[in-house]
Amino acid sequence: GRRPTWLALFASPGRAMTTGLPKQIVVDPFCLRQFDVESGKTPYIAMEVGEFESRVNEIYDATALVDGYAPFCKHLFVPNFVGCPTNVLPITPENAPLLRTEYVARTDYELPVLARWFPRALVADLPNAKFLDLILYSRDQIDKENAARGEPPSDQRAPWGIVSIKAQDVDFELPMAPITMMRNALGKEQGGSGVPLDADKYRASVAYWSAHANLQ
Repeated sequence: GRRPTWLALFASPGRAMTTGLPKQIVVDPFCLRQFDVESGKTPYIAMEVGEFESRVNEIYDATALVDGYAPFCKHLFVPNFVGCPTNVLPITPENAPLLRTEYVARTDYELPVLARWFPRALVADLPNAKFLDLILYSRDQIDKENAARGEPPSDQRAPWGIVSIKAQDVDFELPMAPITMMRNALGKEQGGSGVPLDADKYRASVAYWSAHANLQ
């Protein structure tokens, strides 16, 4: 069905308004690098993690969750209350020479894959994005991936963990990058989630990301 409009969402009786209630959403350790300006990961979230979690839980309504690429993945689109600049640019003849590529692993346990991006320092006058796309994994999936890597369960037991934050101008999911789809199809031990590759979605992703690139 249709997602609630923002006006309806803020008036929804299901929205968590009481700060004393247990958090439904927390920032997963995987996402903490987006709160560290030294990491170079974009978008950088210029807000303390606890405050960010509180703001998100005030906005949260279960009816606003949007299905992701697998049953354990959801999206929550919220207004860009932290002032992040947009994180995706169309590739043009003028900016194409700025593109950089490198083999990158986001964590020690991931296998490096080829990534492409615009260096943030070389792109001036970026407008603020209208929305944040909060990518959520279920607690059960987070526990499974931790176990596959021999890590203990997280002390956080909120039902949802934010594993990534995207700053964008639309309140719907942009295509997942092709290389991310391939990595997700790997086993959990290599940093994937074990979800088989969908060929049609992969082709749609290639069409979009052939003409766009992230900033970093």
